[in-house]
Amino acid sequence: MKLSSVVVRWGLGASLVVGVGACSSSRQQVAEQETRPSESLAAYYPLAVGNRWTYRVNGRADRTVDVEVLKEEDGYFHDNQGGQLSVDNFGVRDRKRYLLRGPLAEGNQWTNVVSVSSTERYRILQAGVPCDAPAGSFKHCVRVEARNRVDAQTTLVNALTFAEGVGLVRIEVSAEKSNGERLPQTWLELTSFKLQEPSR
Repeated sequence: MKLSSVVVRWGLGASLVVGVGACSSSRQQVAEQETRPSESLAAYYPLAVGNRWTYRVNGRADRTVDVEVLKEEDGYFHDNQGGQLSVDNFGVRDRKRYLLRGPLAEGNQWTNVVSVSSTERYRILQAGVPCDAPAGSFKHCVRVEARNRVDAQTTLVNALTFAEGVGLVRIEVSAEKSNGERLPQTWLELTSFKLQEPSR
């Protein structure tokens, strides 16, 4: 199995599942948030039909990925990239895994068994910290590391950064060799987003 195909499939399929949008009004909403981070997991991945996020791939202006939520069906929000996301009492999830799971505290860990031969291990590296992306600076973010062993020599490491009121702002995928060396594979960063106004 080619590592590059695994990176694209796991990096985008498991992480870039649903869009998080950007316009000036959305940035203003984020800026006006309370100074205390939310404990609501839904706040770290706002899901609504019409929400959109644009990501720059590997820092190149000519390579972008647009993610837009197209519909809600069977309790999941479906996007134009084939992703399906939902938020339940435990966290933010797709059909096979939790991408973010409470409590939102540094060191919190969980495991997703996605197939007979594939187990993903997640850990919150930081919570309630600021983060930056081309789309803006955000006060309350959560950084998660996901690890999935590809073979005896290689583990795929996926670092995800979620911003409160925005969603997924950064994805960094690297291959970790058995000697601990990490080889960057691909990364995406949020350049713009547009979120629907919350219904009253």
